[in-house]
Formats: sequence, C-alpha cells, structure tokens
Amino acid sequence: MNPQAQATLAAPRALRQSLHEAGYVADEALATACWLARELQRPLLLEGDAGVGKTALASALARVHDAQLVRLQCFEGLDLSQAAYEWNYGRQLMAIRLHEAGGRELREQDLFGREYLLERPLLRAIGTPRPCVLLIDEIDRADEAFEAFLLEVLAEYQITVPEIGTLRATSVPLVVLTSNGTRELSDALRRRCLYHYLDYPELAREIAIVRLSLPQVESRLVEQAVGFVHALRRQDLAKTPGVAETLDWVRALHGLGQRELPEQVELLLATLGCLLKTQEDRFTIQGDRLGQLLERRSDAGVAAGMR
Repeated sequence: MNPQAQATLAAPRALRQSLHEAGYVADEALATACWLARELQRPLLLEGDAGVGKTALASALARVHDAQLVRLQCFEGLDLSQAAYEWNYGRQLMAIRLHEAGGRELREQDLFGREYLLERPLLRAIGTPRPCVLLIDEIDRADEAFEAFLLEVLAEYQITVPEIGTLRATSVPLVVLTSNGTRELSDALRRRCLYHYLDYPELAREIAIVRLSLPQVESRLVEQAVGFVHALRRQDLAKTPGVAETLDWVRALHGLGQRELPEQVELLLATLGCLLKTQEDRFTIQGDRLGQLLERRSDAGVAAGMR
C-alpha cells in the first residue's frame, strides 16, 4: 500500500479517536462516514431509532472541529421564516418613519437589504465565517414541501432570497441530518447526502459508551446494567430504550448507592421508569419476565468482562 493510501485510511481512525476524546464512542464505519462528509463537503444523513446517538454525534463533531453548532429542530409545519430567514418588519417600519420625518424619499429596495434580515438556523449556518456544524434534527418530522426548499441548501450551500439574490456560504458547514424513520424521505434529498444507518450499539460498545460518560460508576454495575438493557431490547416493547435511557438508568442506580445490579425486584421496578416509557411496557416487564431478564443480564455481563 502506497503512503498516500495509508494516510487516507489513517484519517478516519484519527477522527474516531478524536470523537472518543470528545466523549463519543463511534465504530470505524461511522467515523469513516463522518470523515467522508467533511472531506467531500457532502451532507451526512443519519437514520436510526430514537436514542441511538444521532444528535449527540453532531455535538461531538462540533467539539472535535472546534466549530459552532447550529441546530434546526424540525417539526410538522416548519416553514421558511422559521428555518432560514424572515424580514425584520419592526426595523423596516422604523426606517420608513425616519425617512418620512426627514422628508426623504425611501425606495422599496432600500427596505430589503441584508441588514433587515433576521437570520434563522439555515442562514446563520451558511453566513458564519467560522467553522460550523449544521444539525438538521429529525428531518422526517418536517413536511415534504420543506424538503424541497432544503435541496438548494444541501446541494449548493446557498439560499436564494428573492428580494436580494443568492446568499452563498462564507464557509461550507458540515451538515448532519437525522431521521427516526417516521416517514420516507424523498429520493432527491437522499441523493444529495451520504448515508449511514445508526443502529443500537453492540454490547461491548455500549459498555464503552457508559464507561466513558459515567467514569465514576463501578464497572460491574455498568456491565450488568447494559447486559440487562440488551436483553430488554429483545422483548416485544412499544418503545425500545436507547442509549440515553441506559445512561439515565445507570446514573439512577449509582445515585441509589448500587455497586451492582440489585436483586430486589421492588428496587428494579422503581427505577425502570428510566427505561420503559409506556404503561404497556411497564405491565409487560414484571414478575417472571423480569426474573428471566435478570438471569440473562448476568450472562451478558460475564461475556462482556471476557472481551
């Protein structure tokens, strides 16, 4: 392998290490996807269930690259004025009154300069001169009409304002889009992005995530708790707990003074609200089912400790 190829392969590994130092445990495939997105100046579309670490990755990338994090939280009904820009009508009205008071003529184009624009996340991200990570969070919650507007930003890193013209990025941001898969995204949007599916982490990786995030917690408790969560995810649940729920639960158990997963069913049931977020799931995981999960977590913890 020639030196240039070796250096190219080493770059994603260096990014993976930098993400780890920033508090995010990524596997090689994810680190490579992030490196390619920056190298090729292409948006990265992360798809996966809620709670697997999609949003946290954007925050970690901002820390790694010493960049400003600009977040656009998507929702049904999101429109241009909330996502990109809107005119500062109050300031325009004040300008009109000042000109009238001074007896000066005010042309219409004088009211539609850049100084009268209120920047929303998209325009703020392409307008900043410093490095920027633009997080477009839960794009699947926005309408398809908003996707159509977003295509210009994703393809050209620019926004067209009819009254002014095209505003191009001062510095190309690293764009991360996340989707929980609640609806199918358009082919046009997918074509403009690199893609990575972020699944629930494997046992060893999730243990590493919890240890990195909660270094004060005893290793035995971490291994047993993560093993329990992995067994829990194999159950027929209405809402599968994500990594964020695992962290909350381990933090709660540690706060209750536990050094390992307690055998007392009452204590476990009292803390399962950190993991199970529906009444249906709470009803499902109790009694004999809870006992079976406790046995499986013990085996998982042993297996993790041998790795």
